[in-house]
Amino acid sequence: MNVILASNRPTVSTGSISTDPLVALPDFPASWNSLGGALWSVSKRAATRVAMWDSTGASLTYSELLVRACVLWRALSRRLTAAENVGILMPPLVPSAVANLALNLGGRVPVNLNYTAGAEAVNSAIRQAGITHVVTARKATDRLGFVPDAEPIWLEDLPATITTIDKAWGFFVSKLGAGLASWFLPGLRGNRLDRLATIIFTSGSTGDPKGVMLSHRNILSNVMAVGCHLDFHDDDKLLGVLPFFHSMGTTICLWMALVLGIPVVFHSDPRDARVIGDLIERHELTILLGTPTFMRMYLTRCKPPQLKSLRYLILGAEKLKPELERDIREKLGITPLEGYGCTELSPVVSVNTPFEVTAPDGRTIPGNRVGTVGRPIPGTAVRTIHPETGEPLPPGTEGLVLVKGPQVMMGYLNKPEETAAVLKEGWYNTGDLGLLDADGFLKINDRLSRFSKIAGEMVPHVKVESAIMAVTGRNEQQVAVTGVLDHKRGEKLVVLYVPASDDAEHPVPPLEPEVVVKAIREAGLPNLWVPDPADFFEIDHLPTLGSGKIDLKALKQIARSKAGI
Repeated sequence: MNVILASNRPTVSTGSISTDPLVALPDFPASWNSLGGALWSVSKRAATRVAMWDSTGASLTYSELLVRACVLWRALSRRLTAAENVGILMPPLVPSAVANLALNLGGRVPVNLNYTAGAEAVNSAIRQAGITHVVTARKATDRLGFVPDAEPIWLEDLPATITTIDKAWGFFVSKLGAGLASWFLPGLRGNRLDRLATIIFTSGSTGDPKGVMLSHRNILSNVMAVGCHLDFHDDDKLLGVLPFFHSMGTTICLWMALVLGIPVVFHSDPRDARVIGDLIERHELTILLGTPTFMRMYLTRCKPPQLKSLRYLILGAEKLKPELERDIREKLGITPLEGYGCTELSPVVSVNTPFEVTAPDGRTIPGNRVGTVGRPIPGTAVRTIHPETGEPLPPGTEGLVLVKGPQVMMGYLNKPEETAAVLKEGWYNTGDLGLLDADGFLKINDRLSRFSKIAGEMVPHVKVESAIMAVTGRNEQQVAVTGVLDHKRGEKLVVLYVPASDDAEHPVPPLEPEVVVKAIREAGLPNLWVPDPADFFEIDHLPTLGSGKIDLKALKQIARSKAGI
């Protein structure tokens, strides 16, 4: 029940692909004056349609979802202070989705806290956002091993406080049109597009976490643009395993699914490959969004027939290596579509598509170009600049990638200087190196931080990793490259790898540093790119973030420790 009508499809721009959006973003429907308004509108048209399921067996139609959210807001409003920001500490399941919607309808700002980052990071976010209350569950905090430094509102205790009058109130309000319902729900009052909708704390893979402030317009424009760009079908269903503290989890798995009428199935842990395989098969899911790290896990642990219903397999957050792309095609018979984005951009910037598209010069071309992250979504302009001079570069020239569009964040929470450092005249500096080709496809070579400057030359970690994987038969979960300080050449490469294993289900090929170095040198890797055998170190496992990406910050810390720096 996609609300993006055919008559509202975007048109191709004739402007420069390096400075203007390649495709224009359509106007919002009149009801899209807030996230709550957009949800209220689709819920009235799809009242009996199932909106969400989860792996515990819970399910809600759109009508039931509105009732639950209204009742929950009434119960929460009796406990909350005047503080606008309210924490949520729960995995992505139906209850946490309802909590997000309830706070939004109540005019509050839900802040989904990164429970995988530990107590210190969670409490830092609570302090930064001025959070006084956190909606959570004892089962969640027991599993985490800590209770956050704010007054907890235990979801399992709330049913005892909900009266018959509360339930009747929720049912009554949910049946009203948005205009009348706004008398009872602050989140439906007026135009809230440019007001704060959520704060997402960055993962800190390359530095200290920061609170990214996203508006209702940021999220809805991303929802609209992705819906136009990918052309979802009425029978599509989405797997929602990305946590809501991740921007893709909030924007795509929660809000896009609900606002565009795409049924979503939630599960609490993206690492549960066998459960995920069962959910995809049982619900005949057609859309899977994830990281290459998670996809490698599913490819290894799920049976191919379990994944046969998938129509869209969209991977991002880290580079899709050719080895994984090949394995997916060979084992599943589906071509993965690589995309690109970041938290500060709400998050989607570009993604490949499985159908033909129109080039700037009017030609019809395939929408998927392997090795790129696709063309920018509607309303999004991308350009590259020289990393040192800041001068704009022509298409086909590698430089720092800048993005401009309605999805660009409001800024970092309480950090005006850091905001100013990355936002200039509406352009967000991603810190990634890449280029735009003549047809508008974006190629991301890597984060600037994933290069080491060795003897004056920029050495890409990803290409060294690919070379090592090619000669060892290992994959992305089993070997990684980073850089550390070297007094002779500025930096040097360090290779971290997990132990070999002959486990029949999850084998890990052996890795002998001297043999690997000899093989990659013979394969033609430049001498400057070849790590020293003494800088290979075995570790128990590669560190990852809750999003599934390799934790680059932790990786570098381990490398420094192993190298004695």
